[in-house]
Amino acid sequence: MKLLIDANILLDVLQNREPHVRSSSVVWKLCETEKAKGYVSALTFANLVYIMRKELEPKKIKEILDALSLIFEFVDFNISDLTHAEELEWDDFEDAVQSATAERVHADYIITRNVRDFAKSKVAAFTPSELIARI
Repeated sequence: MKLLIDANILLDVLQNREPHVRSSSVVWKLCETEKAKGYVSALTFANLVYIMRKELEPKKIKEILDALSLIFEFVDFNISDLTHAEELEWDDFEDAVQSATAERVHADYIITRNVRDFAKSKVAAFTPSELIARI
């Protein structure tokens, strides 16, 4: 199973966000134990750095990102993803880029807590709890 993991899922675990940390941690564990292949867009990577730099020193951010790269595969987004995202004409361009990236890597699902933002996506979006219920 291939999953594109949205930033909010990663942040749930990194920031111990209740009540979401438990189900988001299960998604991490699926990827860590190779029961699922977890992809993270380079766009998400940039957003994580932006958020974490407000709270953490650069050395700690590097350690976290290095650890994440052991669990998840970071995938570039390219001009075709950007073009495809623009053609989708969604209100939220960032979500459209995520959807386009999910299509390109042939993800089975997008895992996010903002499922409604991906209602038009060709790749179905589920919350961590919804994914857990399906497997």
